[in-house]
Amino acid sequence: MRGTVATPAAPSEPEIAEAPRAKWWPLALAVLGVAGLLVVSLLVGVYDISEGELGSEMIWITRVPRTLALLLAGAAMAASGLVMQMLTQNRFVDATTSGTTEWAALGLLLTTLLVPDFGLVGRMVVSSVFAFVGAMTFMLILRRIVIRSTLVVPLIGIMLGAVVSAVTTFLAVQFNLLQMVGTWFMGSFTSVVRGRYEVLWIVAIVTILVFLLADRITVAGLGRDVATSIGVRYETILIAGTALVAIAAGVTTVVVGFLPFIGLVVPNIVAMLRGDNVRSNLPWVCLGGIALVTVCDLIGRTIRMPFEVPVSMVLGMVGSVVFIAILLRSRSRA
Repeated sequence: MRGTVATPAAPSEPEIAEAPRAKWWPLALAVLGVAGLLVVSLLVGVYDISEGELGSEMIWITRVPRTLALLLAGAAMAASGLVMQMLTQNRFVDATTSGTTEWAALGLLLTTLLVPDFGLVGRMVVSSVFAFVGAMTFMLILRRIVIRSTLVVPLIGIMLGAVVSAVTTFLAVQFNLLQMVGTWFMGSFTSVVRGRYEVLWIVAIVTILVFLLADRITVAGLGRDVATSIGVRYETILIAGTALVAIAAGVTTVVVGFLPFIGLVVPNIVAMLRGDNVRSNLPWVCLGGIALVTVCDLIGRTIRMPFEVPVSMVLGMVGSVVFIAILLRSRSRA
């Protein structure tokens, strides 16, 4: 009997570990949750929409435009806050703490005084231009001073905004327009109806452009030297990002007024949970902005029904509490 020679077994191929994939289901759940809030917004109101044909007509006249305005304004203001924080390398900056919205209101007032026949689009353009001038002024001031604390940056913006707001109030008093200016400063979605909110679709384009520039904004947020060393045009991204913030602030101010703290609170909360990558954080920031402004609007509509509390008042209360909590948290870490 011929013996058999045992051959060594072929070595098994090494197993290649798969790279961990980003989980998609938390974002899907967040989208469903925000969609649920928007559906609730469609159903909440003083008018009974179940009253036949007139009720269904009221849905398209007021409820749908208001809900779309909540979606567009919330996403745009939250995204613009994220852009401002990356470009200034400061967590406590957004359109309201950099004086940008106050400049937008000044432009809106001057348009009303000098060219009263300007339509909604014309006022929006002038307001956005003034917001851009204000944001760039804020950026130039930051370059001229030595910053020893992160809290100095928003303080500069708040003081700049206070000066511009004082000028706006003075002009309003002189020309008996103080009540109208007060309406602008008190942001509300009450007046949003079909035929008046459509210009807000411009801020949807702004949000899309932020997505397209996300990687460059992230690099620009690392500083001029780092951005230049890897071929990113720092000045171009700075001007482009500031322009996007100005357009979002200008258009939102014209249509609904001031929406404080959205761009400050939401990006900070998302960054605490997910880090500082603009592209991966943007969907969460937009969803968070929509959710926050929708919840505050629902509170304002229901807390004293049939009357409405302006959404800016509710946002100011909620946002200030969260802002103080963020400040205390950053101070404890220091």
